[in-house]
Amino acid sequence: MPHLNPVTPSKDDDVYGDGDDLRYSKVPTAKNLMTGADQTWLYIHYLKGKKVGMVINQTSVIGKKNTFSVDSLVSLGVDIKKIFGPEHGFRGNAADGGKVEDTIDPKTGIPALSLYGSRKHKPRPDDLKGLDVLIFDMQDVGARFYTYITTMHYVMEACAENNIELMILDRPNPNGYLVDGGVLDTAFRSSVGMHPIPISHGMTLGEYAQMINGEGWLKGGIKCKIKVIKVANYIHAMRYRLPVNPSPNLSTYQSVILYPSICLFEGTTLSLGRGTQFPFQVAGGPALKGQYQFAFTPQPIAGVSDNPPLKGQTCYGIDLRKYDLEKLFKSGKLNLSWIITLYKQSPDKSKFFNAYFTKLTGSEELRKQIEAGQTEEQIRISWEPKLSQFKLMRKKYLLYK
Repeated sequence: MPHLNPVTPSKDDDVYGDGDDLRYSKVPTAKNLMTGADQTWLYIHYLKGKKVGMVINQTSVIGKKNTFSVDSLVSLGVDIKKIFGPEHGFRGNAADGGKVEDTIDPKTGIPALSLYGSRKHKPRPDDLKGLDVLIFDMQDVGARFYTYITTMHYVMEACAENNIELMILDRPNPNGYLVDGGVLDTAFRSSVGMHPIPISHGMTLGEYAQMINGEGWLKGGIKCKIKVIKVANYIHAMRYRLPVNPSPNLSTYQSVILYPSICLFEGTTLSLGRGTQFPFQVAGGPALKGQYQFAFTPQPIAGVSDNPPLKGQTCYGIDLRKYDLEKLFKSGKLNLSWIITLYKQSPDKSKFFNAYFTKLTGSEELRKQIEAGQTEEQIRISWEPKLSQFKLMRKKYLLYK
């Protein structure tokens, strides 16, 4: 068994793996990357003899064959007692916002409990009874409004309250290069924005969990005992293509990288292409007819978008399927020009935004700024000094370059 190289950022957090494993590559590249889950030798012996729960979904895979992690660990003799699934369900085949029920995993016979529904992201004390350790292993995409960090917050809180250790099998953030956006005003806290961070935080879930602990964001300032298994050969600037789609509507690399910028349209009356074969790569609506030639018509897709916005209506707007992503990588910034432009071109601006926009942006400021005709640069200036303060705070919790 290779030597473990632990780093302990705080008395509460243990970190295993050096994150830049020179046995594989002197220069970190996506080709040589190994997720925390892949490095079973770093944690398998620790789990033996313990009663284990897992918070996982379809992205929780191990190795080049993308073996489902629960199947792999069971085959290695780990005693998995319960599985917890977030939004989209344990197998990741539930539509956005779709109801996910408790069930029994047909392959392993392990109870699979839904965290998306009555539990509201948080395991109950009875759910955790008898467990020694809970594993959190899911693929995040680096945006504040992506609900897996909300799930992690509540899982950490439940573990802290029930004296259970949380092991995080860390995975790369495909938008790790990007730290940008207005910092959330906690008066507008919701399930799509819990913490005072910008829209794109540029951290892995292992790093983010340390921030939740370190900044005292859990209820009553309690701390969760966490053990992070680091990613090997990863840096934040890496171009990383996910081996498995993180959710039904983020189905391409293009959509994952566009997501932090384009998801703002979810808070408008326009469609983001849910109910098409290219969600989160387009934006448009019926009212933009005559201004754009590109058109699409959302239709129900079972298990992906059962009732998409603007269902059956022809929408006209922007097509970003071939947008050069290097422009985003090189700028290191969110693209606000898309939403500013389509707002200006909307014939009925009073109906452009809906209440969800405030939840997504974490304040009322961005909506007011766009309505007032402010430029992208003027908006960016207003994000300071809070954005720079976050970047400074973030440095305390980074595990990777």
